Amino acid sequence: MFWNTLAVGAVLAHSASAQNMLRFACSQLTVERADPLVTPGLAPAPHTHQIIGGNSFNLTMEPGKFDPAAKSTCTSCTYSEDFSNYWTASLYFKSPENGTFQRVPQFANVGLQQDGGMTVYYMPYSAKNNKMTAFKPGFRMIAGDPSTKKNNRVSICHRCLGNGEGFAPCDSKDTGELPNKYCPKGIRATIIFPSCWDGVNLDSPDHKSHVAYSNSGGLGTPACPSTHPVAIPQVMYEVMWDTGRYKNDAWYGANKQPFVYSFGDKTGFGQHGDYLFGWKDDSLQKAMDALPSGKCANANCSVLKIQSAADSMKCKKSQMVKEDVGNSGAWIKELPGGVMVQ
Repeated sequence: MFWNTLAVGAVLAHSASAQNMLRFACSQLTVERADPLVTPGLAPAPHTHQIIGGNSFNLTMEPGKFDPAAKSTCTSCTYSEDFSNYWTASLYFKSPENGTFQRVPQFANVGLQQDGGMTVYYMPYSAKNNKMTAFKPGFRMIAGDPSTKKNNRVSICHRCLGNGEGFAPCDSKDTGELPNKYCPKGIRATIIFPSCWDGVNLDSPDHKSHVAYSNSGGLGTPACPSTHPVAIPQVMYEVMWDTGRYKNDAWYGANKQPFVYSFGDKTGFGQHGDYLFGWKDDSLQKAMDALPSGKCANANCSVLKIQSAADSMKCKKSQMVKEDVGNSGAWIKELPGGVMVQ
């Protein structure tokens, strides 16, 4: 299930440009323990991520020196000028019978074609007078916190598909935690990034301080704080987890469900997303400038180059650290890295 541009316009009537956005598919590039933002150079990183975007993704991507657009030869995303990298924690099913793990596969969002991966949004919700500044080369940021035990439903949320739908992302029908009921059509995880920038720093030590939410988290408003006055595209990820295959009433109920994120979190509160900018030249700025005119919307933006779904699905990268992270439905005895379930 997805929310279309007309629906968004109704919910967010404060911005005429909110009726247009980029919404496109990115197929799976690789699944492995790598994180060039939080643990650059560490091989392997502490927990598994599922990664999409440009195939220059690496263990170390030094800001100011590493240019994904120059180093990549393909991208797993719809727009062929987008060599950015986007990644989130993987989700695992823990068998209540024997305690083994199986990595939960992903499926395509409504109206999109992709091999695993996720849906990416670029939205103009904090733009005043339709003026929005695209990210600069070297820009990167993180949304969410894998160590948190707090519910932050407005920016990190889960939707139980086929068993109580919601409307806009992270609305009152979504939950910050992983649903404790069976979801026959799967679980949609949503990660919403900040929409305001300090206008100076492309990164910060915590990968968060240089950006801010305009609305106490969640979808933005035109009111960026004075500390972060520059409106940037609000990035959002949607991951469609194919949890419908795990059907057993005994696995669900009060304070119990059989899924756990790759960093050991069974609540779901700690799900997080990493973003590393890599659009070629000024292509993203052209797209953002074209949003108000209607020339650029969803996966059909006339000022950008679009590749076929088949070509995006061909873009893959071999694991840099060879290990079994539960690919191809394999059962594994523990979470990769020996991560403990908490």
